[in-house]
Amino acid sequence: MRFTISREKLQEGLAAVASAVPSKTTLPVLANLLVQTTEKGIRISGTDLDIAVSTEVTADVEAAGAITIPARKLSEIARELPPAPVKITASGDQRITLECGRSRFKLLGLPKSEFPSFPAVHFDKAMRIPSGELQKLIQHTAFAASTEESRPILNGVLWELRPEYMRMVATNGHRLAKMEVPGRTAGTTSDLIIPPKALEQIRRRFPAEEELEVAQGENHLGFRSPFTSVYTRLIEGPYPSYDQVIPKDNDKYAILDKGAFASALKRMSVVASDQTHRIRLSFNAAMVKFSVSTPDLGDAQDEMPVRFVGDPLDIGFNAAYLLEILRYMPTDEVRMTFKAPERAATIEPEGWSDPTKYLCLLMPLRLVD
Repeated sequence: MRFTISREKLQEGLAAVASAVPSKTTLPVLANLLVQTTEKGIRISGTDLDIAVSTEVTADVEAAGAITIPARKLSEIARELPPAPVKITASGDQRITLECGRSRFKLLGLPKSEFPSFPAVHFDKAMRIPSGELQKLIQHTAFAASTEESRPILNGVLWELRPEYMRMVATNGHRLAKMEVPGRTAGTTSDLIIPPKALEQIRRRFPAEEELEVAQGENHLGFRSPFTSVYTRLIEGPYPSYDQVIPKDNDKYAILDKGAFASALKRMSVVASDQTHRIRLSFNAAMVKFSVSTPDLGDAQDEMPVRFVGDPLDIGFNAAYLLEILRYMPTDEVRMTFKAPERAATIEPEGWSDPTKYLCLLMPLRLVD
């Protein structure tokens, strides 16, 4: 195998797949990238066996072939190369030579035959989905997925595909995020549970203006554009009936300035418990008062104007969860709805003209006097 590639194109290809390479692995070939020549240049691929990413970049190919190259060393070398064409040659004994300007490197690779094959996903009946809409769903929901291993199903994001809409839902049992966009899925009805790490790859690797092909294998899902492919293992099992926990009868609501609300929460968080992050919110018709009391740290109070409808309410929340939800709210004002101090609250964008539907839910914390 022999080809010449610009330093910029090599760096671009390596950056696209590097995050799919595991930092630690007992299988040496997984620490390598598969580099193959194609009609247009080279294809670079990486995988950790759960997620696989592959991208094609232009190069001048002199001799066809394929080899796996240590990912970390190749990336480090590419980052330090001078701005000149890079010539890469691989011989039959898996030795790789890299030349750029006066720099010359020799690396030892592994044969292509040792690299895991990509999942069997066939794109002949693929759905076509606008990348921008998929990215919007991922950005506003995946943050709420669980990172604990006690309930593996909650470590994934539910992707509901219907003829009339696409919806994503994520929850860790204490908070929930749900977003729905008008559907263009050509009659498809499917429920898929996808790891957030794979969704982050999809969000970062595909431009918003592209249309993606999406196809399902036996227990894998594939996303493809003209130059890049992402494959992910699906999480198997039934997702919890999230609709049952979203309150329908909350009769109190508050309209808050998102920026001022977040600033007050950050100030109060300084003296909140590192374990619970609990903050008390006291709502009345014109004001919300913030208070924190942590025995080994101290107390804090703050307040801000609010439009509140309903009987006065004292309720406790995990400030870290609430701040994270606010970070993804797309409007300058948010609407919070309540029923009682022990019942779930909802947070929605206020005055959003977008046809997208977005709702977050947050379970309260018990207030201790």
